[in-house]
Amino acid sequence: MANLEQLAECVIRGHINANAPYPPDLKGKPGVEELVKQALADGTPAQKILNDGLIAGMAEVGKRFRENEYFVPDVLISAKAMKAGTEILKPALAASGAKALGIVLIGTVEGDMHDIGKNLVSMMLEGAGFQVVDLGVNVSPDKFKEALSQNAGASVVGLSALLTTTMVNMKKTIDALREARKTIKVIVGGAPVTDKFAKEIGADGYAPDASRAVDVVKSLSGLAV
Repeated sequence: MANLEQLAECVIRGHINANAPYPPDLKGKPGVEELVKQALADGTPAQKILNDGLIAGMAEVGKRFRENEYFVPDVLISAKAMKAGTEILKPALAASGAKALGIVLIGTVEGDMHDIGKNLVSMMLEGAGFQVVDLGVNVSPDKFKEALSQNAGASVVGLSALLTTTMVNMKKTIDALREARKTIKVIVGGAPVTDKFAKEIGADGYAPDASRAVDVVKSLSGLAV
């Protein structure tokens, strides 16, 4: 197996390093951290390691999640492994001038403290190559607006809500964002949110789960899905 294929497999299985106890059958074998370091030492370009190793692995994780072969805990474990690899790669990527696919702002709307879905979307977007600015939970329209002004390169904003009582704040946030920048694209999601509701409040996109959120963000960013 080629080194980058092995790296992708370690991301898929959530194997961070040789000392990691999970998964048990890979304990003692090179994980994401060792394989990224080895690939760099071999002279493999950082962008290739990112694309063909880390992002390729997370793409497969997303596919398995969509097909109900993987569940939230599996995705979180894989995302943690992917993040360990990107931390090692960051200096080399910066030195090579590599750029993210785009910048996405994300947060749970005002009044809502739930973050599991938002965190999962953030991880999947990072795994796909986006730079994510996570604003956290209970984010007011003004805070979203301020973050947009501070991140001029952001092209998409993601809004999350888990409560029917906080869904109304999505419309208020979209209105505030459009005041700041008319062309900004907004994607919404969360358990009670539907495609019909998304259209009613003027959102540009809706995703029922984290994996499909990546495809929607790519489409809104003008990238091939």
